[in-house]
Amino acid sequence: MGNREDLLAGARRCLEEKGYLRTTVRDIASAAQVSMAAIGYHFGSREALLNQALFAAMDEWSASAGRLAGQGDTAAERYADMWDRKIQDFRDMRWLWTASIEAFVHAQSSPELLAVLAEGQRGSRRMIAAGLRGVPEEAVAEEDVRSLGSVHLALLSGVMVQALTDAEQAPNGRELAQGLRALAELLER
Repeated sequence: MGNREDLLAGARRCLEEKGYLRTTVRDIASAAQVSMAAIGYHFGSREALLNQALFAAMDEWSASAGRLAGQGDTAAERYADMWDRKIQDFRDMRWLWTASIEAFVHAQSSPELLAVLAEGQRGSRRMIAAGLRGVPEEAVAEEDVRSLGSVHLALLSGVMVQALTDAEQAPNGRELAQGLRALAELLER
């Protein structure tokens, strides 16, 4: 590997071990066994390198996210099972989800990062709505993107925070499906 690849691998190790906000230039250079100046030369900044490493990890995760598809005989069983798998994934990949939350916090003072994260959310809403409707992304209705995609993305973020904060009390898939049914009943009144 060259310095650039070594730096990406080192940044990933640092994200896994220290997170986004606590990782320093020195940490990355040490993990990659290259000079600190190499970060500026190849990436321009620590932030740019960490962002690229984090986004690469997210892309890897997305490519294998099909393993999180729910199983069961009914739509409700598949939905609950999908959530159980996602919640377990939050626990198994804690470093990735914690780093993504830290990146979100940092993005509040970084317009460039905020723009990239916002674009990612727009794509996620569409992908989620298409997946839930069982249609290709280009065929999903804009109304579903704004409603179904947005609500599910909000639920995803909230459940992730609960699972990372208090795993024992975080809801499971069955409880989430039950809660959504109860909410739908309240909205029908």
